[in-house]
Formats: sequence, structure tokens, C-alpha cells
Amino acid sequence: MSGGEPTPTPLRELAELVGGQVRGNADLLISGVAPLDRAGPAEIGFLANPKYRGQLDATRAAAVIVHPSLDGAVEQPMLLCTNPYLAFAKILAHFHPPLRLPSGVQAGAMVDASAVIAAGVTISPGCVIGAGARIGRGSVLHSNVTVYPLAEIGEDCTVYAGVVIRERCLLGDRVIVQPNAVIGSDGFGFAPDGQRYTKIPQVGRVIVEDDVEIGACTCVDRGTLDDTRIRRGTKIDNLAQIGHNAQVGEDCILVSQVGISGSTVIGRHCTFGGQSATSGHLKVGDNVTIAARGGVSGDVEPNQVMAGFPLQPHREWLKAAMTMTHLPEMRRELHQLRQRLQTLEQHITEEHD
Repeated sequence: MSGGEPTPTPLRELAELVGGQVRGNADLLISGVAPLDRAGPAEIGFLANPKYRGQLDATRAAAVIVHPSLDGAVEQPMLLCTNPYLAFAKILAHFHPPLRLPSGVQAGAMVDASAVIAAGVTISPGCVIGAGARIGRGSVLHSNVTVYPLAEIGEDCTVYAGVVIRERCLLGDRVIVQPNAVIGSDGFGFAPDGQRYTKIPQVGRVIVEDDVEIGACTCVDRGTLDDTRIRRGTKIDNLAQIGHNAQVGEDCILVSQVGISGSTVIGRHCTFGGQSATSGHLKVGDNVTIAARGGVSGDVEPNQVMAGFPLQPHREWLKAAMTMTHLPEMRRELHQLRQRLQTLEQHITEEHD
């Protein structure tokens, strides 16, 4: 298990790591990363959001990561990158590499004799690996992970404590599953007879493709007959629910408490804000953004930003939301206009009489 303070790194090496350029002392030793307003004399700060531009002038950082358009903005050495936020992420990972556990099957783990465990795998105490399961090279299972029979985990995956991977489910390579997530729980399917409900067996699988991350306490249900699939590169936050037979496209972002109902098909590069949700058996096109708490009750065409419930274009929703704050005032004005109209009608009636 690794730990301790990060090793100071010359600024030129950090530039090579992120494909950036150095302005100033390239031999300057950097020992960490911090926000501009809190960075100390041995740390590198970063400016990713233009609204914090004012913090550049006051920062005590040893160096700063900025867009090339800000070259020369401060006296400190600068690391120029076209994507400062991505550079920040890479440098932060450099100084804080993942926790390293001893490789091999640790004491207290239970591994079925028929399971196939590749070289360099770490299986921590309390893990249970079922019959016929397969764990790919370099994958790390933290404590108390349960892998059911015939489930497969690809190479270089990280599965954190308490995760359950049900029978026959598949994880691709470099998948990260955060603590207490459940992959392959039964889909919510019951057949009514008029009074009671009979459980419908959920015999499909969950297939999680390469480079997916699944957040803590998220549940991805197995399909009823077909497979539930999370495609390559998608990132799912904590406490999300993916229903049975759902299909989530490549490089999607699903924020905390998102709910995707069964048999929903989501295109590639979609973003679902926190607590947004879909009805079942519908399609969401590519490059769609659903704002927080948006409710998707029908198909959504590609390349849109939508919000609210009923769902509407985001700009229209903003107009409606702004109007909502004026409703009490508008109600009073409407009441006053009605009173004036009634008074005017009464005067007209009296004049005719």
C-alpha cells in the first residue's frame, strides 16, 4: 500500500505530462496542486473558469496553469495549456496516484476453485468470487466485493468495497465501480393477476463496456430477456438507477439521483442533470442535455438542451421559470384590472339607464 507526501516534480516534467508549454523557470519544483486562492509557494494553481480571472493577481502559487491567451498575465512561471482543466486533472493524478494494494488473493478472501484469476490481480479480504467467474489482469477488488458465478471483470478494473456483481454480468477494461454499487440486480418486473403480483424472472445480463465509471450506491438492473448495456466511456454518478433493458450510449454523463426507466435507449454524448429521469420505452437522441430535475416522458430528438416537466427547450423553460417569480405580482395586477373593468362596466350601464 502506497502513501506519504508527493514527490516534488520539475515544472518541465509536468508540462511534458500534459502536453503544455512552460513560460519561466522550467526547473521549478512543484509539490502539489491547489486552487488559486489557496495555493502556496510550492504548489501549482490553475485557472479553468474565466470568472475567477481576478484571483490570478493575488495568488501565492509557485506557478499557474492557464490558457495560452493569458500568457504573461502574471509574474510566476506559467504552464500554458489549451485545456487547463484537463491539465489540472492529469497533474492532480500525478501527485495523488490510486491507492496500491498488495497483489494476489489475500487472506480472508473466498475464491471458487473454478474461477479464473489472471496475473497481477488483487482480491482483498472479505471478497467472494463465485464459480466460473473471471477476473482480468491487473484488476483490483477492494474488501467485501461479491462476484457471482460466471460474472466477468476485464483488465485494470478497480472495484471498491461492498460492490456486488451478479451472475453472468460483464465488465470491460478499466472500469471503475465505486463502493456499494450493484451491477445486475433484478429488474423491477411483476405480472399482475388482478390482486397479486408474480415476479418475472430477469434472465438478461448487464454489460458494462470499457472505461465506464459507476458511482457509489448506484444500481444497474439486469435485463428481463435482453441485456442492459452501458457503453464505452460513460460516467455515472452516485445513487443513480438504471432500469432493466436500458441502453446508455457512449460518453454520457449521468449525475446523482438520475433514474433511467426500463427499455429506454439513450444516444451518445448525452448529459442528464441531477434528479432528472425518463419514462420507459423511449429514445433520447445523441448530444442531448437534460437539465436537473427534467422529466423525459417521450422521445427526444438529437442535439437539444431540454429542461422541466413537461420537458421543453431550455430557453423556454428559463422564460417560464422567470415568469413564475412574478406570478403573485401578476395575480394582484390582474385582480386590480378586473375590479377596474367591473367599475367601468357599471358606469357604462348606469349611463345607458
